[in-house]
Amino acid sequence: MSGVAMTATARSWPLAWRMLGREWRAGELRLIFVALLLAVAAVTAVGFLADRLQRALQGEAAQLLGADLILTADQPLAPEFAVEAGKRGLRTAQVQLFPSMVFANERAQLVEIKAVDAHYPLRGTLQIAAAPGAAEQKATRGPRAGEAWVDARLFQQLALTPDAPLGIGQLRLPVRQVLTAESDRAFNFFSLSPRLMLALDDVPGSGLTAFGARVTYRLQLAGDAAALADWRAWAEPRLSRGQRLEGLQDAQPEVRKALDQAGRFLGLASLLTVLLAAIAVALAARRYLARHLDTCALLRCFGMTQAQVLRLHLLAFFLLALFAAAAGALLGFAAHFVLVAGLAGLFAIPLPWPGGLALGQGVLVAFVLLFGFVLPPILQLARVPTVRVLRREFGPPAGQTLLAYALGGVLLAALVVLTAGELRLGLFTVAGFLVTALFFVVTAALVMQLLARWAARQGRRGGATGLRFGLRHGWGSLARHRVANVLNVVALGSGLMALLLLGVTRLELMATWQQHLPADAPNRFIINIQPEQRQAVATALAAQGITAELAPMVRARLTARNGQPVSATDFPDDERARRLVEREFNLSWRDTLPAGNQVTAGRWFAGPGEEASVEEGLAKTLGIALGDRLEFTVAGLRKTLTVSSLRKLDWDSMRVNFFVLTPSGVLEDAPASFITSFHLPQSSTSDPLAALVAEFPNLTVIDIAALLNQIQSVLGQIVGVVQLVFLFTLAAGLVVLYAALLAVLDARRREIALLRALGARRAQLRQAVLVELATLGALAGLLAALGAAVVGQVLAQRVFGTTAEFSLLTPLLSSALAAFAVAGVGWVSLRRLLDTPPREVLT
Repeated sequence: MSGVAMTATARSWPLAWRMLGREWRAGELRLIFVALLLAVAAVTAVGFLADRLQRALQGEAAQLLGADLILTADQPLAPEFAVEAGKRGLRTAQVQLFPSMVFANERAQLVEIKAVDAHYPLRGTLQIAAAPGAAEQKATRGPRAGEAWVDARLFQQLALTPDAPLGIGQLRLPVRQVLTAESDRAFNFFSLSPRLMLALDDVPGSGLTAFGARVTYRLQLAGDAAALADWRAWAEPRLSRGQRLEGLQDAQPEVRKALDQAGRFLGLASLLTVLLAAIAVALAARRYLARHLDTCALLRCFGMTQAQVLRLHLLAFFLLALFAAAAGALLGFAAHFVLVAGLAGLFAIPLPWPGGLALGQGVLVAFVLLFGFVLPPILQLARVPTVRVLRREFGPPAGQTLLAYALGGVLLAALVVLTAGELRLGLFTVAGFLVTALFFVVTAALVMQLLARWAARQGRRGGATGLRFGLRHGWGSLARHRVANVLNVVALGSGLMALLLLGVTRLELMATWQQHLPADAPNRFIINIQPEQRQAVATALAAQGITAELAPMVRARLTARNGQPVSATDFPDDERARRLVEREFNLSWRDTLPAGNQVTAGRWFAGPGEEASVEEGLAKTLGIALGDRLEFTVAGLRKTLTVSSLRKLDWDSMRVNFFVLTPSGVLEDAPASFITSFHLPQSSTSDPLAALVAEFPNLTVIDIAALLNQIQSVLGQIVGVVQLVFLFTLAAGLVVLYAALLAVLDARRREIALLRALGARRAQLRQAVLVELATLGALAGLLAALGAAVVGQVLAQRVFGTTAEFSLLTPLLSSALAAFAVAGVGWVSLRRLLDTPPREVLT
């Protein structure tokens, strides 16, 4: 910038400041300010929350792990791993995790047991208390042998008291402490069962880790970074299937993934607010252009050049963007505390204060929206001819103005992609919004065309009075201002669709899923039944009036297909396939096709043979076809099976299902346990399974109803937070509506004045205006409900694996409520038009 330009810019600041104040007092810029405020607030509220969560993960990585490095396995680890760590001067701790039943006071409860040695935790501390609500204190080690620590939820569910005995398998341990916080359990998204912690030395005596128990083994390490890197380089080539290393960079991977997905979803929710705010800014800027053409023409007559007019407006809007960004960031900062409060209970550690990243995002949003959609009208203002003072002409937008609009659209799309976090997700978001908007545009334009034809026929008949007068002129006005009203429908419909999708549609999906469950669907599972316990457990269940089939279950790992080794590296782009290959499958045998199973390819077993029937979803994921030879490793035994059929399973039935089935005579020589499921009436006054668990303490009873209630509770908190973000979206939709109404304010004033001069009564005009606005809202509400139904159906089929049955009342209620809301907001803005004398408008 040259010295002359810098001097001119410096001289323009005071004038720009005065112009901004004058336009603000006149109300010309308030709508643009509110739109920017909402967009910045939505983005920064989500940004501050995401930043705090990420900082908690990054800043407390070692505490979240409880160590610097963890070796995790689904089978006992070879002692050489700990020995080699000791040779390198590293500290180690052993941990075992597994579910089991515990009992006290004639009650039984499924818990997550964490068995730790005397060295746990290597990093961070534990928080304990004598009882729930009592004073907390730090503990540098876990429980000693012969005692148990429980969390507050288990303490209350079993009505425990300090030092009360707790049945844990074959042990009876006193409850010494209430565990209030664990450093490596900072996020409670997946804590569906209460926690119990005991000493690792007590596990053998409990009898809970017999064959069939699902135990996760961990070797935690801490020490010098160079020694850790050296040990990791030694250990990685020696890792086998089911073993993996977790370092500080991948602490709590399931939590990171969940937070990333939740952050992106909330980010996309805020982006809808940004998109609607962009429409509002564009409409308000266009109105600003129309109302300031004469002023700019006068400035040109007084000697201002195009460059000076452009500089003046750019500086004024620059100040407006700064104020909007600051106010929006403050509002977003306050709103993010509400989001954190909505997620209360999901975090067991304090979240650190956010950094400045979210603030930078908010400022970027403000300037992209403002100059992406205000710059084109400003360019038009700068080139207004002085002859406009005498002739009411301006002409179409110049090439540079159209180019500026295109640049604004590109910047907005880039902002969406940037906030989404990945190119594919961002592009799909932009494309999805455009497709939805196009559907709304086409539908709204078609409906308005039909209404216009009806109004035209009524006009040719003449003599319309009463309601017919209101319908004729109201619907005729919709057609005359078609472009602005179509934008109203698109904006308001998009905001309402988002709210409906997360509100009413979510409830209907849950109701549909619950309706698909039979009344007598199994709600209890019992696992870890040993072969020698099978008959006794079946007899005990029958004595309680429970009919249950005990199915054999063999845990096996898929090692080869058609003679070729199978590993996770075979599926680089499919995370689910990699996870399936790394885990152990549950195999079983039976000679008859189970209920709820349907053979979709091949044939069911004709008799004994080395055959396998595979679930079709698993076969599709892993590329398994009929005739393939699958090699499984079962407790050191190798079994080669030929795929003879593919099955479709009814997972919603809650029955015991298996990915792989074989005929009898194939797996009987492998170690097996038994599993069963059954329906236990909820009306039972006492738990009939408590005595069974007391008799066979190794059994694990899973209460499906309790788990579902816990999942719904967590999801309810998350959905509530998302709906709070969508309140910004709804507000932005209302701002768009208001902006569109103001954009045609001058035209409405003249139309109403002409009608009044021609003899129309105030009641007739009031009726016409209300009909127009109510029709606009009803159409937007109807399209929003239809859009939410379609998207909800797609989610039901692709995500939930079911079909959704939506109530016909939803579109009707959505349309009626939207009509009432739009008519109310519009009436507040337009009612003063009826009080304007015709001569003030027509002269």
